[in-house]
Amino acid sequence: MPTSTSLSLLDEVKLQAAVILPILRALRAEIGKEKADRLVGDSLRTWARDLYHRIGEAKPGTPRQKWDAVWAEDMRPRIGDAVEREMLKDDGTVREYNITRCSYAEFFKALGEPELGGILLCDSDFHIADVGGPDVEFKRTQTIMQGAPYCDFRYRFR
Repeated sequence: MPTSTSLSLLDEVKLQAAVILPILRALRAEIGKEKADRLVGDSLRTWARDLYHRIGEAKPGTPRQKWDAVWAEDMRPRIGDAVEREMLKDDGTVREYNITRCSYAEFFKALGEPELGGILLCDSDFHIADVGGPDVEFKRTQTIMQGAPYCDFRYRFR
């Protein structure tokens, strides 16, 4: 997700799904759903992890500063109003919020592919937190993509 693109993250994800879904469905028909989903899921997770780590490595500063830069410069502007967030606490050492509406989950649920949405989007939250190394701890127990009423984002900063 280069910072030079003006494409919203939602539009980018829709394009990715348009490419990935025909391949995924063909693989499911050929080798079965479980094996195809595992193969594609593992590949996409590796791709996303490597992508966010490369983005983070290009940022200056401490691990926390790198994480802040990825969120502030690369992600938040591209997410725009595709999600609604309820901030619970943000005091410099803790940031806790809930996502109460998610256009990404709506899109992937309409496609009947929330698992793919989880891989492309929800899993990436953990990859982005990894950019912060030991300075950023991230926990989430549920997502709208998985059918929960909200996504619980819980960050602890060292």
